[in-house]
Amino acid sequence: MKDFFISIFGKPEGIILFQLIEASQFTIYLSLIAFIGGAFGGAIITTLRILPNNLVQKSATTFVWLFQSTPLLMLLFLTGLGAPRLLGLNTDPWLAAIISLTLHSTAFMADVWRGAIESVPKGQWEAARALGLGFFRTLQKIIMPQALRSAMAPTVSFMVQIVKGTSLAYIIGFHDLMAIGKRWANSTVAGSEPFIIFPLMALIYFSICYPLTLWSRHLEKRLGNASKVPIITTA
Repeated sequence: MKDFFISIFGKPEGIILFQLIEASQFTIYLSLIAFIGGAFGGAIITTLRILPNNLVQKSATTFVWLFQSTPLLMLLFLTGLGAPRLLGLNTDPWLAAIISLTLHSTAFMADVWRGAIESVPKGQWEAARALGLGFFRTLQKIIMPQALRSAMAPTVSFMVQIVKGTSLAYIIGFHDLMAIGKRWANSTVAGSEPFIIFPLMALIYFSICYPLTLWSRHLEKRLGNASKVPIITTA
């Protein structure tokens, strides 16, 4: 594949483009891992925030407030550079980046999903209680199917923010699209000037993010009509 790019674009342009595209796979991998981890974490925090227990709710809210208020760049510094030096550990950049992005994603996705659950009329909870359903069964059978319609579009949209957030992971030595691009932009090789490299990187990021944006808009149009959500009654 490398030779294919060289045969079309020559040197060093073909090598640069090949390495940028090759590095973008790690951006995608990190984004997927952070999204999946954030989805699991967000589901847990969301559940804790709506449990009928004041202490648990406050603890979950504090978690969301803490990691939404902490810049992602600071999280990366703490997990990739600060904590390892303080504890005398050798932390792999992959692990540090996953931890930071997962915590960041968890906090924001928990807020998105809590908002979706709260968009369901409170009468649904009351009706389920009147039917003798418990908290978790009400959440599983009645609230979540309705909240899912509201949550799908913003959840997919947040995937774009995760992809863009991975561009900060280069500061802790994570070798992704941004790291390789900056390395070439800082080199003295002819044809690797910043005004060439950075537009190429922007184009690759755009190619990853734009389909997600289109998907989010499609879901918003298809599922955004809350009036179509079935409402249960005690009748």
